[in-house]
Amino acid sequence: MTTHTAPEAPLNLAVVIGSNRHGRFGPVVADWLLSRVRDREDLTAEVVDVADIPLPMSFARTPEATEALADVTPKLARADAFVVLTPEYNHSFPAGLKNLIDWHYAEWRAKPVGLISYGGMAGGLRAAEHLRQVFAELHAVTVRDTVSFHNAGTSFDDTGRLKDPSAPDAAAKTMLDQLVWWGRALREAKERRPYGG
Repeated sequence: MTTHTAPEAPLNLAVVIGSNRHGRFGPVVADWLLSRVRDREDLTAEVVDVADIPLPMSFARTPEATEALADVTPKLARADAFVVLTPEYNHSFPAGLKNLIDWHYAEWRAKPVGLISYGGMAGGLRAAEHLRQVFAELHAVTVRDTVSFHNAGTSFDDTGRLKDPSAPDAAAKTMLDQLVWWGRALREAKERRPYGG
């Protein structure tokens, strides 16, 4: 007798664009990633862009802060997994991204995070390593494999397409596969028992 299992529901993936600087490169990288996600049946993506979130730098729960959080907090809360896109500023990640992370806590807990970094010669890898420490403190799980764009501006053509997509596409597939594994495992575990930490 053959048993059929129902297909698993896709994971909700929040794609976080971590820079809000004028002339930023993040949306180009995000468009590339979203095109990879659209090819998969195990993920659905929603964008969280720090440039669209006017969070104050002080952590007082003012009416302005409450209004800014009203849209972004539910997006983070309903995500099963995250991909955070970050440039490298002064050997670390941007202040706007840190601000978004710090305004939230439970939304990150017991969920997997993939990292995509971009920059000059270092490809943003120092920013990605700093983010691993921050997410560990928030009880999030960063997956091992990342995607890194060294000299990112020269990797894409004027239309936003990668000049040589083979290595980044393969790296993205590996990272997304790991995110799906962790996302499913953690979702199932939380359905059985609440996460305590």
